[in-house]
Amino acid sequence: MEKIGFIGLGIMGKPMCLNLLKAGFSVTAWNRTTAKIDAVVKAGARAADSPQDVAKKSDIIITMVSDSPDVEEVILGDSGVVHGAQSGSVVIDMSTISPAVTRSIAAALAEKNVEMLDAPVSGGDTGAINGTLAIMVGGKRHVYDRCRPVFAALGTSITHVGDHGMGQTVKLCNQILVSVTNMAVCEAVTFASASGVDPRIMIEATKNGAAGSWQLANLGPKMVDRDFAPGFMIDLQQKDLRLALDAVHQVRLATPALGLVHQLFNGNQAHGEGKEGTQALVKSIERLAGR
Repeated sequence: MEKIGFIGLGIMGKPMCLNLLKAGFSVTAWNRTTAKIDAVVKAGARAADSPQDVAKKSDIIITMVSDSPDVEEVILGDSGVVHGAQSGSVVIDMSTISPAVTRSIAAALAEKNVEMLDAPVSGGDTGAINGTLAIMVGGKRHVYDRCRPVFAALGTSITHVGDHGMGQTVKLCNQILVSVTNMAVCEAVTFASASGVDPRIMIEATKNGAAGSWQLANLGPKMVDRDFAPGFMIDLQQKDLRLALDAVHQVRLATPALGLVHQLFNGNQAHGEGKEGTQALVKSIERLAGR
């Protein structure tokens, strides 16, 4: 069985690492905030001193951090993975970052005879905990095939979508879909409430029909209950939407709904709500309505 390295033990990374341990993999882990390593060490992981140290002890190294500069730092930085990775090893970046940055990192790793897959995920913390993530994988097909057992411990929908950077591109498509759908749910919940309809009943009546969605079934009730605890924070959603806006600009596409939802989330951030879950978008819709 392949030896796994795991870098980044946040809301998503920690449960993903635990699922790899449950599946029987040997895992070496590192996190910038060392206190977050304790839970996975208690579950059987070994702690490393740096990303470089992780790479020295691993056949497959997974990174799950916040943004493009963070991925560049843990892979290509002074104590990065590239300085410890063995020839023939694989780096799997499961963060959501720029497709262009992904291709640049893959090229740098290739010079060391290290393979790379970009494999961002969808499903939030619930999917990470339950091992039911959707995983979109870019890179060489034979490398994907080698890493398929690792992905199987983390998700239930695993799709090879093309070459380097294509996993990230498909993830940005995913973020357009989820954020614009979230906006529609916010509008429907607010409209139902303003019209005297119990929004809980509206959700129950519509969620299994043509209007049904993960956002309606999962985020809609949280909006009604005023539960804004983050499964996925607005600040991180905004990072992804900025990546999407940059990518669509590069191919000269008009995406008006994407631009609008990004601006509405800006309103949340201006009101100090960036650390709340994306269901808090309903607050921006309510403020526009004077509610």
